[in-house]
Amino acid sequence: MSKPKVYITRKIDEKYLQAYRNELDIHMWEKEEESVPRETLFKEIADADALFAVLSDTIDEELLSKAPRLKVIANMAVGYDNIDVEACKKHQVVVANTPDVLSETTADLGFSLIMATARRIVEADEWVKQDKWQSWAPFFFAGTDIYGKTLGIVGMGRIGEAIAKRAAGFDMNIQYHNRSRKKDAEERLNAKYVSFDELLETSDFIVTVVPHTKETDKLFNKDVFKKMKSSAIFINISRGKVVDEEALAEALKTGEIQAAGLDVFDEEPIRADHPLVGLKNTVCIPHIGSASVETRTKMVQLCLENIQAVVTGEPAITPVS
Repeated sequence: MSKPKVYITRKIDEKYLQAYRNELDIHMWEKEEESVPRETLFKEIADADALFAVLSDTIDEELLSKAPRLKVIANMAVGYDNIDVEACKKHQVVVANTPDVLSETTADLGFSLIMATARRIVEADEWVKQDKWQSWAPFFFAGTDIYGKTLGIVGMGRIGEAIAKRAAGFDMNIQYHNRSRKKDAEERLNAKYVSFDELLETSDFIVTVVPHTKETDKLFNKDVFKKMKSSAIFINISRGKVVDEEALAEALKTGEIQAAGLDVFDEEPIRADHPLVGLKNTVCIPHIGSASVETRTKMVQLCLENIQAVVTGEPAITPVS
């Protein structure tokens, strides 16, 4: 009996796949940092039982219509806005993601962006690399304190809670806004639930960890940035499409807000001429929220375990549909 065929849309080192090859017939795109061409994907998916996808892969009706044997799509991410879930339901394809395993790592990255923007770390590093450091001055690269400031978290899910835990170590005043109030989190994390407007008006640091939905599309827009403190620092580790990037760039240029740290963008990858990249008060990094060796290993394993479960007739471990 033939093994179920799995197609992986990025090259993954063999050491992560070896344990699954006895049960699965694994094929994959030959490049790690380049998207699989659409036509190649169509060809490979034609007889595949499972698809191991990443965020930059668009999974839509067109693709699903070319994959009559497909039973499961395992997305190497928590978010799955690259997947038409309703179309998957129509084609009876299970969609799975990788929650939990990346929450702490992504929170580390989020808090790193808070620190990098507040203390102007990247800007100061470039100053040294460009051989501009000549002397010391009283307000030379003076940044902003993090200790004792107010942190506003928009979206109090697993990652939001993990960021709050880190903020507690800096004696920050923690407040949050969420679709629904989470009283257990308030007690555990000493966090205060506030309205969205109050969070905008009173927070020194604002971190967004909301998923991209119709409701959150361009949630952070011109009017929202106007409500923030002029000293506010904005951090986005959720999805680029929750931000109106043109409005954010304008707010940063005019001093409407102080700085921004961004791991995600509306269209990825961005280029060096992107309007936000050239701003001295902005740190832009290439969507590396979960990028630790330990966490990415766990994400690969969870994707393959979800696939193995579904193709053998078991429920997915972490299904989203």
